[in-house]
Order: sequence, then structure tokens, then C-alpha cells
Amino acid sequence: MSLASKSMAAALLCAASAVALAAPALRVCADPNNLPYSNDKQQGFENQLASLVANDLGMRLTYYWFPQRGAFFEKTLDSGVCDVVMGVPPGLEGALTTQPYYRSSYVFVSRRDRHLHLGSLDDLELRTLRIGVHVLGDQADSVPPVHALISRGIVRNLVGYSIFGNLNEKNPPADLIKAVENGDVDVGIAWGPMAGYFARRSSVPLEITPIESDPTHPDLPFAFDISIGVREGNTALEKTLDQELQRRQAKIAQILKTYGIPQLSLPEAAAETAKED
Repeated sequence: MSLASKSMAAALLCAASAVALAAPALRVCADPNNLPYSNDKQQGFENQLASLVANDLGMRLTYYWFPQRGAFFEKTLDSGVCDVVMGVPPGLEGALTTQPYYRSSYVFVSRRDRHLHLGSLDDLELRTLRIGVHVLGDQADSVPPVHALISRGIVRNLVGYSIFGNLNEKNPPADLIKAVENGDVDVGIAWGPMAGYFARRSSVPLEITPIESDPTHPDLPFAFDISIGVREGNTALEKTLDQELQRRQAKIAQILKTYGIPQLSLPEAAAETAKED
């Protein structure tokens, strides 16, 4: 390549970089160590979704990393350091939320060679099996499966695994799935996206069975819609994201499938809202 050609190529590169920097930014707050959702290497499915959205909208994707603990929203969306948080429940207090882009549930996770085939929280086997569950700090009954099991008198055979772990621990939610894989517990009950992602990476085949509801406690939710959180007041971005999520439903479902995320059908009301938008 001649000197003139190299100079022209460098000039074009600089021009392209200047154009890219001039594009509006999609500022996302995310946890740097929270697979399958996100990490600072942008390997999570929410990273993939954010990238898809930014590319479609002609925006630069930027991240503000912060561990997703109790003060996460206060230190991120509320403080104005970003405009978007992926993966929040619809109607999140203190934020605007888009239409749901997927729905999942808690699941049973067991080794396929155990042939447990659990299908209900009322299965009698649960009274004798060692059951691994995720716990949130000291609030061991804060997740629906633990509450449901304790209400049935199933307590002594529960084994708790921290969903957060230590800040320096890589992929702490995987510990529960590894316990199932290694036989430390007979069955795990975990939130579907975590279970599906880490089970797919298990060295032994694992069986995943959704738990969509608890017949004994019909008001206790086991399945949840998931939306994008938008900083309060930014209704224009919320509307733009709603349109993008509706248009890209098929691609989003494909990304989730690639990560092993169990997907349930969104409620009809949500689907109708999407059509109206």
C-alpha cells in the first residue's frame, strides 16, 4: 500500500470514529459479574440484547458497572449515571418499564440419571430429598420456592446457596447447579435463566422442569415477566424501546434460547399491549 493510500485509510478511519462518537449513547448500568445476564466482558444475554438494541437504533453502547446488590438502583438509574437497566420486573418502583420481552419461571433441576421427574411442589419425594435453594443474604424465606417448601413443613432437608456469593467469586449462582451436578443435593430449585444457563454447561446431563405456580399458594408467584427499566422521565426512550422489543421478538427469543433460558408464553394482556403500540 502506498503512503497516499495509507494516509487516506487513516483519514477514513478517523472520520468513521468521529461519526461513531457523535452518535447518541445508550447508557446501560449492569453488574460486571452476573452471568448469564451480564459481565464486564459483555458475555451475558442482556449484553447481547443491549448490543442488538443499540445497533438497531444507531446508538453507541456504553456501560456503567456496579454490583447488583441492595443499593444497585439507587447508585445507578436513580443517580442518573445511566438511562437503562436490562432485566427488571414490569412496574418497578422509581423507573419506567417497557413491555415484557420474555417470561420465565422457577424450575426443578436434577441429574437426568436420577430419573426423579419432579413436577409439583407437592411431590412426596421432596420430603426426603436434599433440596438446594438460593438464598438472599439472611432472608432465607424471601424467594418463592423457600416460602412454599417451609409452608409444607419441608425445612430440615433444605440446603441454602448464596445467590450473591462474594464480590470476588466468579458466577456465584452456579454453585447451586454444581451441587446438583456433583450429587451434594438431590434436586435444586432455581430461577429459570440461571438454572438453564449453568445446567447447559454441566458435565452431566441435567433435567429442567418449570414450576409455573403453587396450587397451595396461588397468590405466590413462580413465573415472572421481564422488562427493561428506563430512567424516570425519559418517556421517549421508553416508547422507542417498546417498539424495538416488539419488532425484534423473534431475535430476542433466539438469543435467549442460545443461552438455555426457559421461556414461557407472555400473558395475553402483554401481547395485546405490544400489538397496540
